[in-house]
Amino acid sequence: MGKYLTEFIGTFFLVLVITLTVLGKVAMAPIAIGLALMVMVYMGGSVSGAHYNPAVTLAIMIRGLIPAPEALIYMACQVAGAVVAAAVGGWLMGENLLVSPGANVGDVKAVVVEILFTFALALVVLNAATAKANEGNSFYGAAIGLTVTAAAFAGGGISGGAFNPAVGIGPNLIAGNMAPIWIYLVGPFIGGALAALVFKIQNPDD
Repeated sequence: MGKYLTEFIGTFFLVLVITLTVLGKVAMAPIAIGLALMVMVYMGGSVSGAHYNPAVTLAIMIRGLIPAPEALIYMACQVAGAVVAAAVGGWLMGENLLVSPGANVGDVKAVVVEILFTFALALVVLNAATAKANEGNSFYGAAIGLTVTAAAFAGGGISGGAFNPAVGIGPNLIAGNMAPIWIYLVGPFIGGALAALVFKIQNPDD
């Protein structure tokens, strides 16, 4: 039960920080988002593995570290955390967050950006947090958080910067903005799966 609660809490605070900083038009919001993910990873890494992202859970399942039934429970807890965070954040700010591609950005470009940066994130997670060569390191949380920071700066204005199906689902579900959700399912899940396959090539002994 502790693992599932941890996935809920970690995803909750990730999405809450996203909601408050984006709606609040906070300067350098990606830094706050990356830091939030980093500290939540350190908080929950020893409990649940600190996925906080269904695409990362998929990658870790393909990697062979979590069985499919448990992975589905992880994903459900992550989405639940995102939905509750979006509701709380929307209430605090007086408006709901809409996660959607940038103006005049086509769906194909948005999906490609989601694939690329989710691939990068999941590959960093797999190598920094699960590879035998890096076992027991203390840098994995910083590596993961900084990856999200870079991704948000580089791709946020194009795709909306979810790189996480829970981030794409939770706020949009609360806002009633269902149209772009498919982008944040297709892109991140493809990116996560590709990362797992590349990890296996990089680390055949694992």
